[in-house]
Amino acid sequence: MSQAEQTVSNWNLPNVLTSLRIVMVPFFGWALLHDGGDSVTWRLVAFGLFAVAMITDKIDGDIARARNMVTDFGKIADPIADKAITGMAFIGLAIVMDTWWMWAATVVVLLREWTVTFLRLSIAKHVVMAASQSGKVKTTLQAVALAFLCLPLLQVDGALDVPGEILYGVGLVLLAGAVGMTMWSGYEFVRDLRRHRRTVGRPSAR
Repeated sequence: MSQAEQTVSNWNLPNVLTSLRIVMVPFFGWALLHDGGDSVTWRLVAFGLFAVAMITDKIDGDIARARNMVTDFGKIADPIADKAITGMAFIGLAIVMDTWWMWAATVVVLLREWTVTFLRLSIAKHVVMAASQSGKVKTTLQAVALAFLCLPLLQVDGALDVPGEILYGVGLVLLAGAVGMTMWSGYEFVRDLRRHRRTVGRPSAR
């Protein structure tokens, strides 16, 4: 058996980074919700943890593909880590904001994300559904919007008061865009999955 054909070990850098993101989730949630979300210091800590999680999400995927370190563990753990940290951000921000529209956005996004993740994992052994362009845009919008809203933009005062409110508004606009792209990319995934199943099930011409 050649080196290229040998099974890639699960103990590699991309999987370590993925596991780190999963471990970070409860610490991120605690920092975001500390003192009801009113602590400037802990909101900054939450922002830092979220930023690290998003950066390592990009890095571990790039390393795994570039160095041929893709493993079955990584295929399962990576989307779970991604959905866990963003899900915690959505739920934590919904608790902090305590508005019906944030809770509605959270429920809609989480239902879509976990449904698509479950479907993707359920067919992983048979077919790999590559991330669409809309899915990549969705992921970027979610990351930027949640990062903005994790910041203590409404907790600052003085000279930062007005800039904080403006950036908070920008974060809400980005969030609306993220929710829209989340639903659209989910529709595209289901559409493409149905097309694939029809193609596979179609009898070959004789």
